[in-house]
Amino acid sequence: MLDEHTMHIVKSTAPILQAHGETLTRHFYQRMFKHNPEVAPLFNSSNQSAGTQQRALAGAIAAYAANIDNLGELSEAVELIAQKHVSLQIKPEHYPIVGENLLCSIKEVLGDGATDEVISAWGEAYNFLANILMGREKQIYETNTQQPGGWEGFRTFRVERKVAESNNITSFYLVPEDGLPLPTFKPGQYLTVRVSLPDGSTTMRNYSLSDKPGKPYFRISVKREYAVEANTPDGYVSSLLHQSVQVGQHLEIAAPCGEFYLDTTKQHHRPLALLGAGVGITPIMSILLSALEAMPDREIIFIHASLNESVQAFKPTLDDLAKKHPNLKLHYRYSEPDVIPNSVNTSAGFVTSDLLESMLPSREADYYFCGPKPFMATIYRNLLKWDIPAAQLNFEFFGPREELEVLAQN
Repeated sequence: MLDEHTMHIVKSTAPILQAHGETLTRHFYQRMFKHNPEVAPLFNSSNQSAGTQQRALAGAIAAYAANIDNLGELSEAVELIAQKHVSLQIKPEHYPIVGENLLCSIKEVLGDGATDEVISAWGEAYNFLANILMGREKQIYETNTQQPGGWEGFRTFRVERKVAESNNITSFYLVPEDGLPLPTFKPGQYLTVRVSLPDGSTTMRNYSLSDKPGKPYFRISVKREYAVEANTPDGYVSSLLHQSVQVGQHLEIAAPCGEFYLDTTKQHHRPLALLGAGVGITPIMSILLSALEAMPDREIIFIHASLNESVQAFKPTLDDLAKKHPNLKLHYRYSEPDVIPNSVNTSAGFVTSDLLESMLPSREADYYFCGPKPFMATIYRNLLKWDIPAAQLNFEFFGPREELEVLAQN
């Protein structure tokens, strides 16, 4: 445990680090990739270019400093980070590299404000947190390898099928090349795909599993992204998968991970509200398929928001499921519909509190939601206004969670 003096120093420097947060983290990544280029493949180059990773780290540092004397507040953040680290194969030997570059960056960015006492305190704080993360990551690695069909590192999979789900989303059915069984996973989790870049290095992306566990394959459903600017890495992996990866070809896959999932072993009397927008439907789809099987009597409300039907994935599957399962209530919301909606379960516009309340008059439910940032902010804001308990709010957010809190307040 950290001593009181160390915690006091870290906590007192929190406002300074928060004020210089993104400057510090940009400097940190630039320094680390210069001095330790071997760790660059562990980081998402698209997120680096967009600044997402820098903002996420800045938020994490500020949150850690502010809660250094009450780490229970950070338990969810620790789990999220540990799951992400395992998905990217972060190991104990990587922590000293990060620690050294982070402390050097604090000193170089803050200058005279980073006294020897401050750097020493932050060194202790970093090692303390690193040990917590390494301990949790060790548990996740062991769980992944000890279950039937489990593995550590990357395993070669063959693309068995490639199915267009919409104009911009394609599903890839992946089977292990070694012919050995697949491990189970929790509906809502993701796996990691590693591919080679033109310069011979590698990069990794996380993609949600979009089918239920227990199948003889893993299915990921990938939206093709396009670079906002020329010569940026945005969309490289998704474009590679869509254009170049064909049936019969191989991909390197790391075991499923993720803290966003439905625990199908627990039974609840509350309705299950599943809210997805765009490609955010992928983990929600896995949760839906699993819930229909494991909880056949539970009321399920499913709302999928899309621009229009041309880019809406899984609509035929969802329509079929609604016919077979009377406990499933569907609604499609199109922000730019091709035609005026004319059915009771289809409407035009964005997902609003009025729509949510029309589907859930009592507001009481367990909520699972995933989608673009504006959608996430709207849903989160409304559920907070409704005073839905935190234990009933479950979401996958593509970015720093602190950013969602800010967006929801605006």
